[in-house]
Amino acid sequence: MKRIKEKHLTLREKILESMRDAIISGAITSGSRVSEPELAERFGISRTPIREAFRQLESEGYLKVIPRKGAVVSAFTQKDVEEFYAIKSILEGYAAKLACSRLSEKDIDKLETINERLAELCALGDIKQFFKVHNDFHDLFIKAADNEKLREMISLLVTRFQRLRMMSLSQPGRMAVSVQEHRKIIQAFRDRSCDDAELLVRKNAELGGRVLLDETACRPGQAMDL
Repeated sequence: MKRIKEKHLTLREKILESMRDAIISGAITSGSRVSEPELAERFGISRTPIREAFRQLESEGYLKVIPRKGAVVSAFTQKDVEEFYAIKSILEGYAAKLACSRLSEKDIDKLETINERLAELCALGDIKQFFKVHNDFHDLFIKAADNEKLREMISLLVTRFQRLRMMSLSQPGRMAVSVQEHRKIIQAFRDRSCDDAELLVRKNAELGGRVLLDETACRPGQAMDL
């Protein structure tokens, strides 16, 4: 039974990665229908792991599953992007302010190590791994804030809009800027400057939304081709 489960998870992850790549690269555009039978044939598997992958992708904002109609690639508006990054900046900024006096020197050293790894991944242009490690950086100080309700709210929000975050980090030069901004945040933590830490984290989040909006340059209310 254990071997079957491990194979099943591997297939599911393969589907997830393939779908995310296709949507982010634009190979599958917003509003396009995604066919379960076609994917089942492509991967040579049953529809069960595909349905599970669809549910995961829906929770991350990539797909919208419509009963009796199937799955379509989600579309976002400029308003969606503005609202997401505005809320993210407030919540994560507050988490940084709370964490500032609670982070140990060991925690701050770990943030430094994580950011050094991000710099390496930036040089390699490895956006997928950068995204994962980038999450580790933010998770560390959010956890240190020691506010479980706040942590849950941030987790739900960023998971739902994971696609936007990946697209933002994929923009030219964005990874390098993120590394630079993290260095300023780390220094604020070392200085125990809680107000500065909050402001820097908020500005970093707001920048993420701004570069995405500048790249897509769509009109208010218009669906973005993400």
